Amino acid sequence: MPVRPPTPSLRPRSSDDVMQHGQAPHPPSLQGEERALEAAQRHVEELRNRINYHDYRYYVLDSPEISDSEYDALVRELRRLEESFPELVTPDSPTQRVSGRRVELFAPVKHRVPMLSLDNAFSPEELAAWIARVARRVGAVPAYACELKIDGVALSLRYEHGILTRASTRGDGFVGEDITANVRTLRSVPGRLRGSKPPRLLEVRGEIYLPLRAFESLNAQLAEKGERLFANPRNAAAGSLRQKDPAVTASRPLKLWCYGLGLVEGVDFSRHSESLEYLRRVGLPVNPALKTVCTPDEVQAFCAHWQAQRHSVDYEIDGAVVKVDALELQRELGQTARAPRWAIAYKFPPEERTTLVKDIEVHTGRTGKVTPFAVLEPVRLSGATVSLATLHNEDEVHRRDVRVGDTVIVRRAGEVIPEVVGPVVSKRPPHTRPWRFPKKCPSCDTPLVREAGEADWRCPNHQGCPSQAIEWLFHFASRGAMDIEHLGYVTGTTLLERDLVKDPADVFFLTAEQLAELPGFKEKSIHNLLSAIDAARNRPLRRLLVGLNIRHVGSRIARVLAQAFPSMDALRHASLDELMAVESIGLEIARSVHDWFEKPENMRLLEKLHRAGVRMREEAPARAARGSLSGRTLVLTGELEAMSRDEATRRAEAAGARVTSSVSKNTSFVVVGANPGSKYDKARALGVETIDEPEFLRRLGERPTLH
Repeated sequence: MPVRPPTPSLRPRSSDDVMQHGQAPHPPSLQGEERALEAAQRHVEELRNRINYHDYRYYVLDSPEISDSEYDALVRELRRLEESFPELVTPDSPTQRVSGRRVELFAPVKHRVPMLSLDNAFSPEELAAWIARVARRVGAVPAYACELKIDGVALSLRYEHGILTRASTRGDGFVGEDITANVRTLRSVPGRLRGSKPPRLLEVRGEIYLPLRAFESLNAQLAEKGERLFANPRNAAAGSLRQKDPAVTASRPLKLWCYGLGLVEGVDFSRHSESLEYLRRVGLPVNPALKTVCTPDEVQAFCAHWQAQRHSVDYEIDGAVVKVDALELQRELGQTARAPRWAIAYKFPPEERTTLVKDIEVHTGRTGKVTPFAVLEPVRLSGATVSLATLHNEDEVHRRDVRVGDTVIVRRAGEVIPEVVGPVVSKRPPHTRPWRFPKKCPSCDTPLVREAGEADWRCPNHQGCPSQAIEWLFHFASRGAMDIEHLGYVTGTTLLERDLVKDPADVFFLTAEQLAELPGFKEKSIHNLLSAIDAARNRPLRRLLVGLNIRHVGSRIARVLAQAFPSMDALRHASLDELMAVESIGLEIARSVHDWFEKPENMRLLEKLHRAGVRMREEAPARAARGSLSGRTLVLTGELEAMSRDEATRRAEAAGARVTSSVSKNTSFVVVGANPGSKYDKARALGVETIDEPEFLRRLGERPTLH
């Protein structure tokens, strides 16, 4: 790889040069140093070129020429030379991939060309209708570029004169976050483009993903450490990219597929497929499944083929993307306020699999709810290996008549939570028996109770049930609550078993001496955990309310309560009528909150948190003026791209809307994200308007989110 040219003082000179300038020759020792530096520079450049070449063979051509050990030897030799001659180190050197400093914030980056979203087609008929509309608008049947829709994390890479200068997330489509330090650690992302004449500016759009085998390995490692598991490879990729420490990102084998361009200066293309071939030539990985076709039937065949073969590759795909290939026609077709007219995403339907029920067990959660689940013969489902699936509650098990030994149909609810749809009765072995719910808690052996009108059995031993204790502690430390990094299942279980912690408030009184007695805890890990605990003291009141484990109080209700009662003391003394007077708080929630504050053990917990210096109040935000959604009632369903569900709720409420959790005839509209659940079906059945995320942002008065 080329390096910066040597400064004049380091350039070797002949004796003629010296005499011409009237200067005495350098001492022999200095001349020897210059010759050594010159030789080192040539060797460094050669090593960088060789390493980048082998990166290209491995990540772009998928055709490596040397073994991993030989590759590592090249990197070691380059690192040795750069340590001996530090003046030769450059930011784009392969050795500098993990040299970024820890960051606390990711700076905003404005996309000069927005990262557009795509309209979706959910059936061959909808895809055919889109193809017909395109043909009518351009007056002919154009060629199409067909690609796989990678289920990863979109990002933008900016290359200036062939050098990677910035990497940013998609964000809301217009403003993302600067993650350059982390992306530089990825071997699949070249720091310098191939070729002798790179363009002045090249913004590349791509998808970072985690291979499926790497995802399973990562989750296995996290499970061993007692840390939070990732729900799917996409979440794992997103979490890996937004690490404060680039070394963590570097430790995870993330990969890149490039699918398009943003702003370009210094190179021109006439077809989309031509631009992707150019990206491949300059060293960027482009998915080999790309295919240019000329007829609607070929488009449908491409989508049908990959729907059937979606698990033949080691990464998640959730559909196909079809684009008009000619860039001139793309410009002619233009775009709506929400998406381009020249491209569409064909979404694959959620899949189902059959497998064997090896056992049915129950688990006691943090609120005492005891949930049955099926232990399955492991099966690949939506890109992950599933061995457990929820059965919801006793009534559902009996309604579906799921038994040990059954062959069952399994699917992933919302593409995340595995659930048992029902048994294949024709394959049921003889002499199977209906499953019976246990009478006692599997964790503490306390008799279970089921209140009239409820579907769930519960363990009433809230203070002494080990399962409830660890689940509550883990929930208290989660990102949605107090966000205490480094406090996972293993650490939490150890603290409880050693009687160092009896409830979450005790966490704030832990000392370095106590943590030093825990297995695996050294100076750095002790410092990290105590720093995270200290930072948690100042979380907003709404986050503390989530962590307190009050039944029915999730993030949305906690925000509503904190707005209405901006201090813990005010909430504690609120009457049942005052609680019910708050919008979105019904009798059931109000009674749950009121009863929680009536229990002496909970008052002792709050007193302990107060003594620990945990924040107990937050200023109620000023009431917004009448907003764009005033008087409207909406429901959110599915996975949103530009924001979390909590953020969407906050924005909607700031605009004057009421956000509810269930669809009724009084619902104004339903915001539908990816992989919507039953709320979408109910909305259609009731004739309630459904809108997508870009339209939701438009109604908020913001620019639409595009991908």
